[in-house]
Amino acid sequence: MLAANVWHWWIGVLLTLGIVLLVVVIAVTYLATVTAQKHPRGKNRPQHSDL
Repeated sequence: MLAANVWHWWIGVLLTLGIVLLVVVIAVTYLATVTAQKHPRGKNRPQHSDL
């Protein structure tokens, strides 16, 4: 019975860490997408003809 409790605890820890990592990745991806739309670079950058 002790082994079942130990494995149950480790599965909970792994699931919790996985979910936390998933939330962090989603947040970073969202912020990168929003920032890229606000400050485009490369081909998407609007051309300014101030000259």
